[in-house]
Amino acid sequence: MTKKRKNPTGTKQKKKGLCYWEDKVLVLNILGTPSAKRDAIGKIKGQQLKVSVTAAPRAGKATDHMVAFLAKEFKVKKSAIEVVFGRMNINKQLRITAPGSLPAVIERYLQKQSTKP
Repeated sequence: MTKKRKNPTGTKQKKKGLCYWEDKVLVLNILGTPSAKRDAIGKIKGQQLKVSVTAAPRAGKATDHMVAFLAKEFKVKKSAIEVVFGRMNINKQLRITAPGSLPAVIERYLQKQSTKP
């Protein structure tokens, strides 16, 4: 059984930036790129994480594909990822309940945020 992640610092975090914890839920801002050559988690751009997917932007199909891709990356079921806004837009916000794993770029971001005064 995989241990579910939660806010590692145990402190309430500001609700700005790339991502933040709300108890066991990771809130994540995404800049999506549909019709890419491959599915990939990219770099941080401003206050968003770049995520590319191969699906075309047709009637929310790219967002659905992104949710399925990120579910594997975060080791959760697709149903554990909620699209708060941006289903038909490249700018999205996701709520990921109890991620079993965090991609390296997010781990580094959260560590950096927890060491700021």
